[in-house]
Amino acid sequence: MSLSAELTRYLASVHPYDSLAEPDLLDLAAVCSIQDMRAGETIFATGDVVEFLYLLVAGEVEVFDETGATLSLLGPRNSFGERAILRGERASRTAKILSDASMICIPADVLTRLIAEHKAISKFFNRTGRAQPHRQDLTTMAVDALMTRDPVVCGLDATIREAASKMYAHRISSVCIVEAEAFKGIVTLRDMNGKVIVEGADPTAPVSSIMSDAPLTLGPAALVTDVLHLMVERGIGHVPIVEGDRLVGIVTQTDLTRAQAMTSADLVGRVAKAQDAAQMARATAEIPQLLVQLISAGARHEVVTRLITDIADTATRRLLALAEAEFGPPPVPYLWLACGSQGRQEQTGVSDQDNCLILSDDVTEADLPYFEALARFVCDGLNTIGYVYCPGDMMATNPRWRQKLSVWRNYFDGWIARPNPEAQMLASVMFDLRPIGGDASLFDGLQAETLKKASANSIFVAHMVANSLKHHPPLGLLRGLATIRAGEHRNQLDLKHNGVVPITDLGRINALQGQLAPVNTRARLEAAMEASLVSPSGGADLLEAYDLIATMRLEDQVSQIKAGLAPDNYLDPASLSDFERSHLRDAFVVVKTMQSAAGSGKGALS
Repeated sequence: MSLSAELTRYLASVHPYDSLAEPDLLDLAAVCSIQDMRAGETIFATGDVVEFLYLLVAGEVEVFDETGATLSLLGPRNSFGERAILRGERASRTAKILSDASMICIPADVLTRLIAEHKAISKFFNRTGRAQPHRQDLTTMAVDALMTRDPVVCGLDATIREAASKMYAHRISSVCIVEAEAFKGIVTLRDMNGKVIVEGADPTAPVSSIMSDAPLTLGPAALVTDVLHLMVERGIGHVPIVEGDRLVGIVTQTDLTRAQAMTSADLVGRVAKAQDAAQMARATAEIPQLLVQLISAGARHEVVTRLITDIADTATRRLLALAEAEFGPPPVPYLWLACGSQGRQEQTGVSDQDNCLILSDDVTEADLPYFEALARFVCDGLNTIGYVYCPGDMMATNPRWRQKLSVWRNYFDGWIARPNPEAQMLASVMFDLRPIGGDASLFDGLQAETLKKASANSIFVAHMVANSLKHHPPLGLLRGLATIRAGEHRNQLDLKHNGVVPITDLGRINALQGQLAPVNTRARLEAAMEASLVSPSGGADLLEAYDLIATMRLEDQVSQIKAGLAPDNYLDPASLSDFERSHLRDAFVVVKTMQSAAGSGKGALS
């Protein structure tokens, strides 16, 4: 077998090159070369120009940064070098042969062209945070991002009247006919009007007598534009989505209209005008579908979480307004604040509530029942619309977190002066405070004062750093990933507590040490780089690690939503490709390295 044939065969077995058509694979193989190197040899070093993307066929490669900290240990089918190529920079790390290796070398300009010309390859490298996202609009999404997944159905022997009753009860314009789980046809309002009302078909006859038994269908991989073209060309308003002979969904003109109208601004508007929590809940129930659309359109994770958090902020302010309408104007100024993921503007498809109240120092004992009732009204409303009660009772309904401003100052002063385990935990939560509704002047200066006092107390800072290292990235022995060992989520990764939270903690420590105002994790990391609290390469690596982990978390939630499941934070690593698992592990190694640097007191890779 020729070298070109061997290269073609190997490339066809590795994702994402397996997505290339045979002519493209042959063209790629023709410009690639094979390089063999011995253990101990350096492939490229910090400051070198990287001319190739290296795809490891055999052997092992170690990648480390300028401080000598190991970032990756790579085996066969893993690749490296794309970081410098896609950034157009010289290498910021060194790659060294750990055991005798053989590598396929893909020229840098060829990789750049492949990413520009092939969507699957662009998406693949984007998942590592090293390429620009492939933007989509509604028409270029796959139909499974917006189709109705549980269409109303009936059997072949159901009567016309029974089918009509289902359409009336569900306020829909069609019913799909299914027999033994196989799709058989569809009946629409047009069929009912034409064949029953006009032609006089017997309502007790089988629905199969009026159904369209060979309707036009599409598969779940079809694009929304395919649906639009089919509807316009054939003059139809319903397209069943069929996989094999199994009905998996349906797209109607109503679905398309709703999808075009459903934006975060649309949901914010509906929540802002809601008359009660039940009406809000009908809008917030669409957040999972909004998440699907945003991720399918290629929106970055920090944009998605910001838009979703905006809905929670609006809901909170609307509930505060409804509470004041119910109980009358507040007797003294107050400020409602969010902490946790809402405070950081990082809410995903699954979020509980974390909040508190700061009251004016003018508050009296006689005023307190008002604010107790207001807190209960708002927290109950948030729970009703999907932001469940905080399991740790970190809510304004808890009198401890509903206090006047002077008490809050004493809280922070006490936590800083006596950093016991509870104080460390509470300070971690409360350093993420963000005003939502009420008199914002009550927060003016409090954050800056607290950061100044905290950063000046070396004992408190040391305790906070130690507390931030309690959440460990899931790294196992022998370059593997450490999954959960038992219980409901056995063999899965917790992308929240072992993925995102360690980075959130590092960002918070940076904000504390540098007295940085941002609360959002990514903004904190960027501010830390600007303030030279972290080295340029260390900060860039941590940002990329955060982007990769946070994006995988959201994409996995989208997959769960598409499967009809409630989204959670657990990922089965078996669902990932070799390349994805490798880069996810690389991201965890970066986080672990940054934690080690923070714990040693040397700063984050500085």
